[in-house]
Amino acid sequence: MIQHPHRKIRVTSVLPSFAGGGAERVVLTMLRYLDRTHYAPSLVVLSGEGPLREAVPNDLPVTDLARPRLRYAWFRLGQALRATNPDIVLPTISHINLATLMQRGKLASHTRIIARESNTPSASLGATRWPRLYHRLYRHYCRRADTILCPSRLVSDEFESAFRIAPDRLFVLPHPVDVETIRVAAQSPQREPGAGLRVVAAGRLTHQKGFDRLIEILPRLPADTHLTLLGDGEDRASLIAQADRLGLRDRIAFKGFVREPWPYFAGADAFLLPSRWEGMPNAALEALAVGAPVIARSEAGGVGEIESAALTVVDSNDAFAEAMARTPLSATVELRESLLPDRFTLRAVMHEFEALLSRIATNSGERENAP
Repeated sequence: MIQHPHRKIRVTSVLPSFAGGGAERVVLTMLRYLDRTHYAPSLVVLSGEGPLREAVPNDLPVTDLARPRLRYAWFRLGQALRATNPDIVLPTISHINLATLMQRGKLASHTRIIARESNTPSASLGATRWPRLYHRLYRHYCRRADTILCPSRLVSDEFESAFRIAPDRLFVLPHPVDVETIRVAAQSPQREPGAGLRVVAAGRLTHQKGFDRLIEILPRLPADTHLTLLGDGEDRASLIAQADRLGLRDRIAFKGFVREPWPYFAGADAFLLPSRWEGMPNAALEALAVGAPVIARSEAGGVGEIESAALTVVDSNDAFAEAMARTPLSATVELRESLLPDRFTLRAVMHEFEALLSRIATNSGERENAP
């Protein structure tokens, strides 16, 4: 455990909401397991709505700005950050990073900012309404960050090459996977009835996640192949319409948002990741933790950095369909052994994270001596 000779280090994270995305899950996991004997975490959220609100630790102070749109939350965000008087601010997701960094001059001189980027910035900024403007602003203001926390080398490399951030200000930290908790929740795997291949995908139903690709692929597989799709989002209606056009409604289960998706992962023959972009796919890591092999598109961010024999990475829909066709059916509905590499485990990641926080706080200069 990292030792600190002084008072607890105040760490304030900033999230847009409690939506059920991977970025929100990761941050809540990190805050939940941050050592309370050395750190005093708090959370500022633009909107306190969302399915992950129940996952917030009871001892975590939350400031709800009640302003879902960033343009209306701007003033309150600055107020909230000054009120918590943090040693370290940890914003997450590009537009939240940008808003926090633009207000750095209004924060206390001892406050340091660790901007956490969930995806490759080119992809996340490219999905905004004004991508060129956001790219220019982000390139300028991200230099105000003391450290940029990246979930994969892919994200780190882009910050270095496209945003000209010095390597010593970039820190690659894998997503922490709470393997023990996930496996306890997955003790009774959920498998769709039937004799054929059973596959699962999970995430927000948006263009980024590429679930339309899976629906396009499914007719190439045997008729008894079944897909369980976990998640909700803006593309739900269009995905259902696509499935209807292809006559696939009896082969796809749209389950909606599921707070604990792990029993479905554990019961599948494979977890599918068709994303168009990612930073590091958290759901794929969790699927490996409950013993499910993963088939992923190469565009899915740092997925190739996972380094697991249970991971198949492909470059096209044709190759994806072929990999699915080669997937053996699970011989049991019991929970299988974890396939997750050790470096993604909670203990390993939290040790690295706390070491980073300690180093950044130590280098922040004189801090107040208040308890």
